[in-house]
Amino acid sequence: MSWIEVTYHLRGAPEEAEVRAKAIAIEQSIEMPPEAVDDPFVLGEILGRVVGVEPRGCGLHAIRILLAAATVGDDAGQLLNMLFGNSSLHDDLTLADFALPKELRSALGDGPQIGFDGLRERVGAGARALTCSAIKPQGLPPADLARLAEAFALGGIDYVKDDHGLATQRYSPFPQRVAACAAAVRRASAQTGHPTRYVPSLSGSLDAVRAQLRIVKEEGLDTAMVAPAILGLANVQALKRDYPQVAFFAHPSPAGAARIDPACLTKLWRLTGVDAVIFPNHGGRFGYSTDTCRRIAEAALAPEPGLATSAPVPAGGMSVARVPEILDFYGRDVMLLIGGNLLAEGARLREATAEFVAQVHQHSQAQVRAESHV
Repeated sequence: MSWIEVTYHLRGAPEEAEVRAKAIAIEQSIEMPPEAVDDPFVLGEILGRVVGVEPRGCGLHAIRILLAAATVGDDAGQLLNMLFGNSSLHDDLTLADFALPKELRSALGDGPQIGFDGLRERVGAGARALTCSAIKPQGLPPADLARLAEAFALGGIDYVKDDHGLATQRYSPFPQRVAACAAAVRRASAQTGHPTRYVPSLSGSLDAVRAQLRIVKEEGLDTAMVAPAILGLANVQALKRDYPQVAFFAHPSPAGAARIDPACLTKLWRLTGVDAVIFPNHGGRFGYSTDTCRRIAEAALAPEPGLATSAPVPAGGMSVARVPEILDFYGRDVMLLIGGNLLAEGARLREATAEFVAQVHQHSQAQVRAESHV
């Protein structure tokens, strides 16, 4: 029998921690009193087991529980259900981490099929950090969004993505927007010689997203963005299996609404197959700490046999002036996403993008040289 080891963080009185741990193990496995079960298989192979309750100080306890891998099958959505279904309703509990047996990880799809290395290869980036930006705001028609995409591509950006709020609105229907932006990026790439990738944002039902992906392929695109917390892990898993040549970016909306540690969520998304994980950078307009950001990047890049890495993509209120600081923090295994700070340049958007790209290239090259002398 194989087991998933799950770690939860519980806030509360020390004398209650052991009792709560047992209750969580039951809730996340059989969800009924064990004494009411007379089936030996259920009691021996399915009932969750507490393997550790460790005080962490300030009323925090780390609880480690074993859950049966057999309860998951090959469904990423069911994995999340077993890890944190009913227990997510307790406001004093956080899903902190999990470790899967190899056979379950393989059944779930073995993670990204393009991965960080593939994203670099597609834009000829070598070992340097990648660059990314976003077209916005909402309300612009396709032609105006396409002009922004073209300016970014003329500036040499690696990836230019839709803002996550762009869907199929009357002022910017998906088919027209994607056709216009894809054509604009192709024109710019033909001029610069740099293979900038345009990344449409997918949204709606699974049927709607599949229809959008057909348009993506018809336009010759090989990258798209999803919001796994909205679309659902099982649906992302299905898309990755059905469209293996498409690299998927994961947008964090609304991942902050649940009590799941962001690094743990990154592990889940990577396992499901996303190739790049967008998250709020520290010091931006969101409240993530340096420790949280570092752990997210580590979760995306952690060496795992047979599992490709995902690109960490810090974003959210970043500025070009912070590029050296950000690259010093993350190293060159990162994709920097700067949107509003570049768009604020207005008529200088192309030039400002080129300056951003040049700064990333130069700092990455300096990091490579420094590493070669260590």
